Order: sequence, then structure tokens, then C-alpha cells
Amino acid sequence: MIQPLPMAPGATERYESTYERNGVSNLFMFFAPLENWRHLKVTDRRANADWAQCMKDLVDVHFPDAERIVLVQDNLSTHTPAALYSAFAPEEAKRIWDKLELHYTPKHGSWLNMAEIELSVLSRQCLKRRIPDQPTLIREVAAWEHERNRAEATIQWQFTTADARIKLKKLYPTIEPIK
Repeated sequence: MIQPLPMAPGATERYESTYERNGVSNLFMFFAPLENWRHLKVTDRRANADWAQCMKDLVDVHFPDAERIVLVQDNLSTHTPAALYSAFAPEEAKRIWDKLELHYTPKHGSWLNMAEIELSVLSRQCLKRRIPDQPTLIREVAAWEHERNRAEATIQWQFTTADARIKLKKLYPTIEPIK
């Protein structure tokens, strides 16, 4: 039985809520905003090999005809060419890497990443409840992805260059007039 928390004089009895974790999963989100396309990959963890496999799938399965794939992603330690080289033979890693053009969001700037907005939609529409196990998560996420892609759902990303110069002023150089 859960014991009540000590009460202050005049306060009502309170109980600390308990939460039992039944496991965790990682979600990789891929979002092509100009095509209104998204894809999610559920993995057990977020390790170099998982990210590398996702990049291989992006190159070989999802965009095999693309000359170059431009990615905007968080600045995580797994999001590097080294991950490809640790997961694949050097020739394969280079083949994948040569098709990718990576751009990293600034530190604490993941809100600039459109995939983060799409993850927020996923969280509100699909994940805002307890999901009992990974197979159920995979099915639920796949159904959500299918429906969003079928509807060609868009996001409203309204961040302009002018906004960037204000919000990210530390990243933009200031030019002083020459005297």
C-alpha cells in the first residue's frame, strides 16, 4: 500500500504517484516536408549502428534515385560519418556518406528541425498514452505514418531568416561599418 505524504497543517492528504516503466524504445523520424512524406523507425536504442542502418535505408530504400539527400538533424554523437564506418565496410560507408549532406541544428536548437515538429504531432496524436510493448508501438506508429502520408499532411513552419537573425543572433556575425 502506498503511504500518504506527510501533510502540512491545513493541507489535504496527498499521495505520490508511482510509475512502473515497462521498457523504452527509440524513434528515428525522417521527414521530407516538400513531399509531405515521413517515415519512422522504431529501435531498441539510439546507437551508432541504429543510426547507420537508418541512413542506409534512407539512401537505398526510401530515396534510391536521389543524387544527394539533405538532412537536418540534432547534434548527437551518433549522427556522424564515424557511425557509418563502425557499422559497415569502408566502401559501403563511403557510398552511403557520399549521398548525404548533413546539417546540424545549433545546440538547444532542435525546435528548428521540422522533424521535431512532426515528432510533436506524433506525440499528441499517437503516443499520448501507455503503449504496452514494442510490437504494439511499431504497429501504432506505422498506422499513424500511413495516415499522415496518405493525407499528405503538412506542417506550418513559419521561421523566417529575419526571425533567425533575432533568435540566433549569437550565430550571425555583425558587420561594423568601416571608418
